Amino acid sequence: MTFSGVSGVPYVRLIRAPNPGPMTLDGTNTWVITDEHEGAVLVDPGPAIQMHIEAILAACTPRLVTIVLTHRHLDHSEAAAMLAARAGCGVRAADPQFRIGPDGLDRGDVLTVGALRLEVFETPGHTSDSRSLLLAGPDGASRLITGDMVLGRGTTVITYPDGDLAAYFDSLDLLEHLVSTRNVVELLPGHGPPVTDPLPWLHFYRSHRHQRLDEIRAALAAGDRTASEIVARVYADVDRSVWPAAEQSVRAQLDYLHQQG
Repeated sequence: MTFSGVSGVPYVRLIRAPNPGPMTLDGTNTWVITDEHEGAVLVDPGPAIQMHIEAILAACTPRLVTIVLTHRHLDHSEAAAMLAARAGCGVRAADPQFRIGPDGLDRGDVLTVGALRLEVFETPGHTSDSRSLLLAGPDGASRLITGDMVLGRGTTVITYPDGDLAAYFDSLDLLEHLVSTRNVVELLPGHGPPVTDPLPWLHFYRSHRHQRLDEIRAALAAGDRTASEIVARVYADVDRSVWPAAEQSVRAQLDYLHQQG
């Protein structure tokens, strides 16, 4: 399914992959950033599902210039090599294993296509290779493509041991600063709807993490010692299908508490 962002700007299109589930919500968000004269930058091509790939190629007019991955997880990256081969373009990623061509995706990199500008920021936490992209367009507003750093509904997972909660808090600091200083009107997440109230949503993400830390401290005080015991107590009201992911976040939070003494 293809449609424009909530703001309706013509240069941003969302193609949602048909891979809904407890971890992917309605499906992976593939973002197509298009200059009508120069072509399209594709962010997170998603899973290798044929109907999704064809929808992407149809949307990337007049041509697909490059593919960008916010992070390595397959629900965001699996279709990248196939699309790159069909379009004759490269893939830019922080993780060298996912690159096609010489270019990585590092802090301060700027990608331009016509009048559109994508500035790269390192936002580790969900994964060590997570990146966010600040999109500036001709309407004078900015939008942040956040991958799985921040979702459009619910909260994300800290994928311990690759993910790190201290790094995640630092990344939230950075995103809050960008929203406050760079006229960011929307967050364009890896799953869920676009976020039209960026700063309150980021504040919620921070408060949620601190609430979970308090709950884990209470679980430890009650005698829980393993991550699985803590999950059973703290996430008792959450669908058990996401408990394995919750355990990753709990391990990351235990590590954070240990680092904090």
